Amino acid sequence: MDTMAGLKRTHACNDLHKQQDGEEVVLCGWVARRRDHGGLIFIDLRDRSGIVQIVFSPDVNQEAFKKAETVRTEYVLCIRGRVGLRSAETVNMNVATGEVEVYGEELRILNQAKTPPFYIQDNIDVDELLRLKYRYLDLRRPEMQRNLILRHRVTKAMRDFFDKQGFLEIETPMLIKSTPEGARDYLVPSRVNPGKFFALPQSPQIFKQILMVAGMERYFQIARCFRDEDLRADRQPEFTQLDIEMSFIDREEILVMMENMIAQLFKEIMDIQIPTPFLRLSYEEAMNRYGSDKPDIRFGMELVDISEAVRGSDFKVFETVLRNGGQVKAINVKGYANIARRELDSLVDYVATYGAKGLAWICNTAEGIKSPITKFFSEEIIANIFSAAEVKEGDLLLMVADKPATVAAALGQLRLEMARRLDLIDPNKLSFLWVVDFPMFEYDEEEKRWIAMHHMFTSPRDEDIAYLNSDPGRVKAKAYDMILNGTEIGGGSIRIYNRDLQEKIFKTVGFSAEEAMDKFGYMLDAFEYGTPPHGGIAFGLDRMIMIMAKRSSIRDVIAFPKTQSATDVMSQAPSEVAPAQLKELSIKTDIVQKKTVHKQ
Repeated sequence: MDTMAGLKRTHACNDLHKQQDGEEVVLCGWVARRRDHGGLIFIDLRDRSGIVQIVFSPDVNQEAFKKAETVRTEYVLCIRGRVGLRSAETVNMNVATGEVEVYGEELRILNQAKTPPFYIQDNIDVDELLRLKYRYLDLRRPEMQRNLILRHRVTKAMRDFFDKQGFLEIETPMLIKSTPEGARDYLVPSRVNPGKFFALPQSPQIFKQILMVAGMERYFQIARCFRDEDLRADRQPEFTQLDIEMSFIDREEILVMMENMIAQLFKEIMDIQIPTPFLRLSYEEAMNRYGSDKPDIRFGMELVDISEAVRGSDFKVFETVLRNGGQVKAINVKGYANIARRELDSLVDYVATYGAKGLAWICNTAEGIKSPITKFFSEEIIANIFSAAEVKEGDLLLMVADKPATVAAALGQLRLEMARRLDLIDPNKLSFLWVVDFPMFEYDEEEKRWIAMHHMFTSPRDEDIAYLNSDPGRVKAKAYDMILNGTEIGGGSIRIYNRDLQEKIFKTVGFSAEEAMDKFGYMLDAFEYGTPPHGGIAFGLDRMIMIMAKRSSIRDVIAFPKTQSATDVMSQAPSEVAPAQLKELSIKTDIVQKKTVHKQ
């Protein structure tokens, strides 16, 4: 193989334009494509910046031409040559360097390459597991490189914004005490403390609050976090968040500052003007109107409560639900009354996956009303239903009757599904909003206790503190989530900064005084040394960049992600370790090791 001895790279491939006509350049990169036109060889040379065409001719340099004949896709080259203008008929305006080409005078093959298992180009139809196994090849593809460049630019813009706002970027520990509340921790055994374990942080929550106790006042961090939970397209076992905390601040100040940060970020990175202030919905309003605490508001089709409109009908399903404290809600799918019966049947199955016991429907067609349930309704009740849901000729009304939580889950998801089927969602629209005034607690039926909806360090509203002992379900939190296109991209709250109140919250979620001290004693002790009022927020960086890059999976904006089974198929992690390592850590497993059978 050749080396670069005596040559020094002068330009990136995408730097070359007609202004460099006649200049001698030295380029380095990978072979994207090679074309042999008999007397000439054309090589598309690719580096991170882009592609430029190199021309080799035996009339210019016979040795370089012969080497070019041996070159294959993904070979690594260093080329010395001279920039020239393309003829008018060969100009390629599809690439930035399409007006020029480089006439190769020297070619060095720095490394050869096997034939890749997939094409190194955009929009390939390849199984994701294959892409992840050969991630180093996948990341050569221009669209993947653009995603990581976007990620870099976003984090840089964030750092610049917070630096100008007087924040300090401070790192918090990666090896911390395990606190089993919430998602499962990843545990790390301590060799020097046999039988004891660190945990990897699910977030820097407690440490950033302690930084406020320490008088840092304004903190941020691009933080790595870890959660041992089941994966989805927008979830990974290790992920990155923009973590923020501020002292002497209220909710309104935080919301306005974060809106300004987002507006500046999208303007700087994507040249998109984001209007502020963002829409603000209470949790209750979001659930009532959209069936979700992270509503996608790019289209209508809001949930409508028709409980009173159907009350008193002969339809026993509705009457039984209403008598037991449930509700009947509907969505109006405009102009879809001629839906096929088989599709209606599939929608019944769809809502069943979200707990609904059934789906009622009314098609208001030009030929009349079609529905298996309207025979149980008087004309007055039908008129009331149509009035409440604003049903016109041609509309399809879909109804669910159940407990409020089930109705919200089923109809909220059905709303999104119908919007996808009818192509109602504008992929280029960005709709931001805040959801505020969340319930402080939710009741866990399995554990038979109240648990914190956000986390235990969120402050309840001042006017609700009196209900902590008597009626926890009535307490609202000083919590807020930022939603973008139906995805939660950030969440935070005003924090508790008083030891007595924090101990009350621990008691409400079922912690004894001893348990609270064992798990969070260092935080409670810190609260006794002059803790300022404070609050903050954390943004899911991977999710936000996924939306900015218009990708459907966060794996496309993470350099080395895990699969949905939490494995790295490239490095084969996680893996077994040697028995000697386990012994050194004082660990035994109950997994039976498979013995290798040697056949005679």
